[in-house]
Amino acid sequence: MSSTTSADVSEGPDRILRPRPRKSVHTQLSHISNLSEANGALDPNTNGHATATTSGRSTPVPPDAPQSVKALSSARKQVRAEQRRRLFPTIEFASRVSHFDPNSDYRDFHGFFNLFWIGLAIMAVTTMLRNVKDTGYPMRVQIWSLFTVKLWHLAIADFLMVASTAVALPLQKLFRDAPAGSSLTWARGGTAIMSIYQVLWLALWIAVPFLFGWTWTAQVFLILHTMVMLMKMHSYAFYNGHLSEAEKRLRDLDDPSTASRAPAYLYPTPENPMGTVATSPRSANGSAQQHQLLEKDHHHESSEESDELAQLREVLARELTSPIGNITYPSNLTWWNYLDFLCCPTLCYEIEYPRTENIDWQNLLSKIAATFGCIFLLTIISEEFILPALTDASLRLNDTVAPPSPSEILLILSETISWLLFPFMLTFLLVFLVIFEYVLGAFAEITHFADRHFYSDWWNSTDWMEFSREWNVPVYSFLRRHVYSASRPYIGKGNATVITFLISAVGHEIVMGCITKKLRGYGFVCQMMQLPLVVLQRTRWVRGRKTFNNVCFWCSMILGLSLICSLYVLV
Repeated sequence: MSSTTSADVSEGPDRILRPRPRKSVHTQLSHISNLSEANGALDPNTNGHATATTSGRSTPVPPDAPQSVKALSSARKQVRAEQRRRLFPTIEFASRVSHFDPNSDYRDFHGFFNLFWIGLAIMAVTTMLRNVKDTGYPMRVQIWSLFTVKLWHLAIADFLMVASTAVALPLQKLFRDAPAGSSLTWARGGTAIMSIYQVLWLALWIAVPFLFGWTWTAQVFLILHTMVMLMKMHSYAFYNGHLSEAEKRLRDLDDPSTASRAPAYLYPTPENPMGTVATSPRSANGSAQQHQLLEKDHHHESSEESDELAQLREVLARELTSPIGNITYPSNLTWWNYLDFLCCPTLCYEIEYPRTENIDWQNLLSKIAATFGCIFLLTIISEEFILPALTDASLRLNDTVAPPSPSEILLILSETISWLLFPFMLTFLLVFLVIFEYVLGAFAEITHFADRHFYSDWWNSTDWMEFSREWNVPVYSFLRRHVYSASRPYIGKGNATVITFLISAVGHEIVMGCITKKLRGYGFVCQMMQLPLVVLQRTRWVRGRKTFNNVCFWCSMILGLSLICSLYVLV
């Protein structure tokens, strides 16, 4: 009687359980495995008797058998072992980690992203049902009505604000055409002219909403768009100004006797953090040998001088050519190029950008729909959770009949901050999505902009320096290129870092001042406090504790948003 070796069995006429035939795992040995039983014997024929060539059992392999015979026998045993199953289903256990384990390679949490949207949809539906019950209308209209106040004023002002940045293009042509040594070149007077224009331009468009008495929603839109256009105009002007000077140096090298032979300077970058003098591999490899030849022969001195000029020309010509290699300065000084840069989702100007071939219309439409969906949810959160808490706290703090004591004021502020923690956390996440995923993604799709790296995994940040690098990649790239790298050669690394944070803090304070019509400095102080916190988190007692530092980051982020809002509105 044959022994049963599988959970898949059939019951024959003699009531004996027999294994069902199963296809072999290895196709190379399928013929052998299909003829073998679990105990190593060949299958009997259909009538249950052994064939004339076998006794019904596998023949043992003698010790002195050829290696080929032993290999075939081993292969048959391996195939039978792989096919063997137990009567009762078994569970396969192995050494594995969970998906949330820090050592796991699993990174797909798209389902939680869908759950986030489902939760927000549930919140919106529940809120509208409660409003229908209380007021008879699905939504409150206090904030919604602000969107339409002086809408045409906002549209015209925004158009004029964007159009006024185009002064940078004719100015760049003027600076380029100015003869070397003139006060209108970029190196002499161009930088000052452009800087003064930017300061006056920013002051004008910050004052416009106050002069016309706009609502805070219109002010938020215009001031944020103004900041974006300021950075774009600055990047366009200063990069093209740098290129105009590089072109003048390249032209001057046509007459080496009067041209400057100072080496080109490479500004600090993430790959080149110290900043160095540009050199070519051929001159670096043969510098020692050329120095010895200079002492021996004047002919070699002339040869080295020619190599030095050729190297400098090569560096300057490469600087005037786009990284992709299709456009060379000054052919980029056109209106179409400037308009394209204004529409591209980047703050750092380049002569040429990588592009996609086609527009993904489904992706574009989904991002446009998601943008309005986020604005809808942001309005509901503000109407239902943020505005009522602030209004109630303001009434209690300004009570003229029974003014609150200092302890009661502190209690009211603490209670208001606690009520705003969760709404502001949702607001923060929705603002991140609507700006960096949907608005920038939609403009990238429209302009065929191929680089969609607008953020990194900032949610895993362990300190504020890491967060500033990964939360807003366009602004970080701008500050590093036009503030940190531009100032570090003159004031050093530490001071350049402080200046970068200072400018960022001033920009945030201007935004908060325009929104609340108050200059209190709370946002400025909180942002500058990030520097000592970074120093503390990088000490040997705290450094390396990723979970602890990430928890501290999230707690400070959520608490900071509610605290700053409460202070600006109520104090």
